[in-house]
Amino acid sequence: MQEKAYRTLLLWLIWASMALGVYMALYIDTNLWDFMQHDPSKITWLIMGLFALGVVISFGLTMALTQEAVRSVYLGNIVRQKGLYALELKSTRRAVERFFQSIKEVIKANGALDVETLLNVELAPYERTSRAVEIMGNLLITLGLIGTVMGLTLTLAGLTSSLDALGNDQDRLLAGLRRAMGGMGTAFYTTLLGSVLGGVLLRVFALITDNGVEGLSDAMKKICLVYCSADTRPTVEREVRTLNIELEHLGDRAKMLQAALNDSLVAMSNFRNEAVRLKDLGKEEDGEKLTLRDAVVLQQYYANLLKEEVKMMNKVNTSWWMRLRRGLRSTR
Repeated sequence: MQEKAYRTLLLWLIWASMALGVYMALYIDTNLWDFMQHDPSKITWLIMGLFALGVVISFGLTMALTQEAVRSVYLGNIVRQKGLYALELKSTRRAVERFFQSIKEVIKANGALDVETLLNVELAPYERTSRAVEIMGNLLITLGLIGTVMGLTLTLAGLTSSLDALGNDQDRLLAGLRRAMGGMGTAFYTTLLGSVLGGVLLRVFALITDNGVEGLSDAMKKICLVYCSADTRPTVEREVRTLNIELEHLGDRAKMLQAALNDSLVAMSNFRNEAVRLKDLGKEEDGEKLTLRDAVVLQQYYANLLKEEVKMMNKVNTSWWMRLRRGLRSTR
């Protein structure tokens, strides 16, 4: 079961390696890069950029579907062993988590449960993303046809210029022929790239992600129809099982609360001991025991006296006759 969760990613990687092989074949056999550098229409750059964007979107969708499939396997094991109400979904980032949470809310409200419609709602973003990749493939085919028309236009313009210069201007004739050959290259390469990258590679990527969405939907339907069937019907057994699970959760929370109270009691006891110790902290002076507050006040009084004494010493040391005395000593 766990291995099936990675099937979409495995198929995507296999096809991506084949796509890389196809691109390398185009690059080596047809001298693609040199033509793209000198493509007058720049439409080949647009095709390559759109293809790269489609591959990135498809890979992100594949990773998201793989994570959803792994999560569905984990939640399915819990439902198979303990039932639907044993799920404690603290987060609803994943579509499968939102799906199970919605089922629990519908059952709690005694509403009509429609598993297929609910799955379609939760998996709709993935279906739209996969459809967008397929649309990009179709757009690449369209761009290839547009490049073909532009290339033929450039070819006709070059041939027309060559015919006008025939027998009159040799340089103009050669320039027209080069322009015509460049137009033929544009028509050839844009048709090739549009049909291969869009009509074959991106469409297969979209097909792989479509199958991933359908596989995830089938897995979730099986979990609901097989393992959640007893929890979706309003029976006495379901109510008893739900009550037992709620009591078990309540017992766990009570244990957690008891542990928190015990920790609080220990902390309060330690705080009380520290407060008593600070209250009794002091020293003996003239046979009288001083508390911590008295000691702090006494230390502050001594500090103020010391501050005044320092000020007086500074005034004495800076008097005029002391400065004169120091000056006489320095002249000797």
